[in-house]
Amino acid sequence: MKPLLLSQSDSVGGAARATLRLHRALLRSGIETRMRVGVKRSDLATIDSQPGKLGLAVGMARPFVGEFLMSFQKTLNPIMHSPAILPSGIVKSLNASTADVLNLHWINNEFLTIEDIGRLRKPIVWTMHDMWPFCGAEHYAPDDMATRWRNGYLPGNRLSGHGGFDIDRWTWRRKQKAWRTHMHIVTPSRWLADCVKGSALLGDQPVIVIPNPLDTRQFRPWPKQLARQILGLPPDSPLVLFGAIGGGADPRKGWDLLQAALVLIANDVPGIRCVIFGQTEPVNPPRLGVHLHWMGRLNDDATLALLYSATDVMVVPSRQENLPQSGTEAQACGCPVVAFNCTGLPDVVVHGETGYLAAPYDVEDFANGILWVLENRDRYTHLSVSAHARAESLWAEEVVVNQYLPVYQQAIMANCE
Repeated sequence: MKPLLLSQSDSVGGAARATLRLHRALLRSGIETRMRVGVKRSDLATIDSQPGKLGLAVGMARPFVGEFLMSFQKTLNPIMHSPAILPSGIVKSLNASTADVLNLHWINNEFLTIEDIGRLRKPIVWTMHDMWPFCGAEHYAPDDMATRWRNGYLPGNRLSGHGGFDIDRWTWRRKQKAWRTHMHIVTPSRWLADCVKGSALLGDQPVIVIPNPLDTRQFRPWPKQLARQILGLPPDSPLVLFGAIGGGADPRKGWDLLQAALVLIANDVPGIRCVIFGQTEPVNPPRLGVHLHWMGRLNDDATLALLYSATDVMVVPSRQENLPQSGTEAQACGCPVVAFNCTGLPDVVVHGETGYLAAPYDVEDFANGILWVLENRDRYTHLSVSAHARAESLWAEEVVVNQYLPVYQQAIMANCE
């Protein structure tokens, strides 16, 4: 079996990191896999891209085409949009490749167009890292019964306050026209699988839930005091960890909700501090009554594993999530997680066993969850041990690879019928 994994990048963003991890896991399992990307940062010989500095520059410039087009649409949705209009020029080579199956991952930023995907003739498995494949141009959209991705993007169901050229509808209709081939869809969370099944565009395609893999030899508990010493963190303070690319820039990540929760607990736990990775310290950092450590972007797994091990609780205050790797990575390192009981987060946290699931968007309950994790040492030890054990059983590389291989085989067999 020769799967070819397609991703816009091999390193930038959570979806790219998840794809690279799957690629490495397949290789370590003896599978003859390759990866094709638009922007290559790693030195793996099994990853292909447009060669040379010019190829890298072109790959990095392509997203600006989509961004320019999106300026013609007025939308109240601040999350990224992708019209996918710039032809890749690689469809012919993909169809002529020796790959038995194409495993699409996050193929946006103008890596593949909607029409490119429709012209692929190999068996397709699509691992969906957000909502874009069944939405219009949006990567995340509201999840309610009135939402357009459930009912179709009609001229009359555009949300109030949106204007200009309806690029979301235009993008969705291009998908509807171009995607006539059979796909096998993988989602890392049950929530996203339910969204696919409820969508007007892809509701008739087979869907299976398979989580993102983790190298649990790397993501494992390290001695807390040693980890704090290496990272320069205080040895005795209770540490709350928050991470997101861009830190507080994405409203979906709930930084505003976490700030409110930290204000509530500032006086309840002596010396409590919040460690933030994914963003350097802003010019005017918020004053929350809690000391903030700004770690910036961390690009290697070894440092991440140390950071999870050094801290006491990982917080994921997101309003919408698929299967956030910050939550799975933290638990693999024995760090309990506090999150809201919404979207894909119940797949990450078992309430009372590996962390705490707060009532959705209830800041007071979220604050109570942080206190609950920290207040009892025996309970904390149980949470930490349970979190690590669950990570080993659900997200270890060999566990995930053994779920992917039958899906690849099913896609290959279906394409032969």
